[in-house]
Amino acid sequence: MRLIFAGTPEFARVALERLHGAGFEIPLVLTQPDRPAGRGMKLQASPVKQFAQAHGIPVAQPRSLRLDGKNPEDAAQARIAIDAAQADVMVVTAYGLLLPQWVLDAPRLGCLNIHASLLPRWRGAAPIHRAIEAGDAETGITIMQMDAGLDTGDMLLVERVAIAPDDTTGSLHDKLAALGGRLIVEALELAACGGLQRTRQPAEGVTYAHKIDKAEAAVDWSQPARDIERRVRAFDPFPGASGECGGETLKLWRAQVLPGTSDAPGTVVRAGVEGIDVATGEGVLRVLQLQRPGGKRMGAAELLRGLTIAPGTRFGGAAR
Repeated sequence: MRLIFAGTPEFARVALERLHGAGFEIPLVLTQPDRPAGRGMKLQASPVKQFAQAHGIPVAQPRSLRLDGKNPEDAAQARIAIDAAQADVMVVTAYGLLLPQWVLDAPRLGCLNIHASLLPRWRGAAPIHRAIEAGDAETGITIMQMDAGLDTGDMLLVERVAIAPDDTTGSLHDKLAALGGRLIVEALELAACGGLQRTRQPAEGVTYAHKIDKAEAAVDWSQPARDIERRVRAFDPFPGASGECGGETLKLWRAQVLPGTSDAPGTVVRAGVEGIDVATGEGVLRVLQLQRPGGKRMGAAELLRGLTIAPGTRFGGAAR
């Protein structure tokens, strides 16, 4: 089978690597334009582009695929490249551009999407973050036949993954990326022999995983400790949960929930080698790993050697 691959970040690169290793013919890769990144803000190619170039796969980076949009010349050039590829199918995952109908219709077998949730739960941009934040017990990968809606297409393959109590978005991302790469290979092998079965998504249980906003990082200490602890894990590695203390904005990277206290939310009730215990709206959050501005992640005991946080100190954050 000949396939076009459309994706941008590391999650997509893992799938592309798996498809390339399985021997599929990939005449074209679509990925987002290079973006400024790093301290020097130099233009940087996406992980997908880097892999494609390293393996001699042609790359196109249109700013848009809408022929009637702001960059019609990009879309027109992309259409020429897509038509020339004569692909049987397009595999799409974490691409970052909406696909207009002409793209969905271009390959003989349409476009297949690797989505990191158990659809219809967590349609949208940030399904891994939102599953952890909500306290879901499991998530998974859905291989979906794309249509014009937002993650509304028929399901082709589904596999579930338990969310561990210590999973972060980073650790769960890696599990799901590997699973997505395996499942898309299975899906294409089934498609080649006509063995894929389509199942409509249930009308019940639809939720949307809205894009993560940096403004969400600030901890609201009036929330229950269990909710804050989940958010700490959900926002690791990006954007990182944060709280203001002693005039500094500290990133909170690891925490655990302890029994409650009557202290005002945000009040430090204990601080020592075991961690920094902060009162919340329900229970206590023991912060185990933090990061000062410009510094590295460190355990609470190490941080306390350079920053005084005494009982009674107040953590600030966001009031919601």
